[in-house]
Amino acid sequence: MKIAITGKGGVGKTTLAGTLARFMARDGMDVLAIDADPDMNLASALGIDKPPLPLTKYEDLIDERAGGPAGMFKLNPKVDDVVERFGVVGPDGVRMLVMGTVDSGGSGCMCPASSFLRALLRHVVLRESSVVIMDMEAGIEHLGRGTTRGIDLMIVVVEPGARSLETAERIKRLGTDIGVEKFAAVINKAGEAEELGAVGSRLEDMGIPVLGTIPYDRSLVKADLAGRSPVEEGGAAMAAIEGIKVRLVSFLR
Repeated sequence: MKIAITGKGGVGKTTLAGTLARFMARDGMDVLAIDADPDMNLASALGIDKPPLPLTKYEDLIDERAGGPAGMFKLNPKVDDVVERFGVVGPDGVRMLVMGTVDSGGSGCMCPASSFLRALLRHVVLRESSVVIMDMEAGIEHLGRGTTRGIDLMIVVVEPGARSLETAERIKRLGTDIGVEKFAAVINKAGEAEELGAVGSRLEDMGIPVLGTIPYDRSLVKADLAGRSPVEEGGAAMAAIEGIKVRLVSFLR
């Protein structure tokens, strides 16, 4: 089961990714959580105090595996040992990797570091036997690089608002272009029933079924201020995500 979680910045995708990973692990699943967001906040959502060093910081390793003479780089570097060597294990046994950011040449650069990260994502999607949950960068840029090819489900987190829905529509279009076949949405910061109905109707028109809704919950703010994982804080949002997890597993069967 390979799941990519995306959406406009600030909609709550990291909270959803971390909480789903914890709940699935509690169900006995072997879960690998990947922080592919340049903001790198997934560790706090998972309750990991000391996150792994971003892979892009291992410059010597990247140069050895993906580099080449005269500025050349390898398109298929060795990555099959990366999860075991550089991941950490957090609460409930969730394993975690942090991808990091490519600083040189712009976000779309082709360089050894970019080649290395792409190869790693391909490996975990196509070869890794664990449940893989990827917290993707905000927006749609990662889809343009094709790094999510081969996933089982793309979850788009939306909140009531035109910009969030516009991003969801672009994600669906570009995801379809790279071969993603299943999409679903989670509505966060859910408001009144009439507002929810309007958002759900727009998503239905896009061909994106809604897995569930997450209410606005002050417990998330309390957890953030206290430096705790939202799972430890509990509250209405966590109960909602547990229900989403159940529907998600059924959706992929």
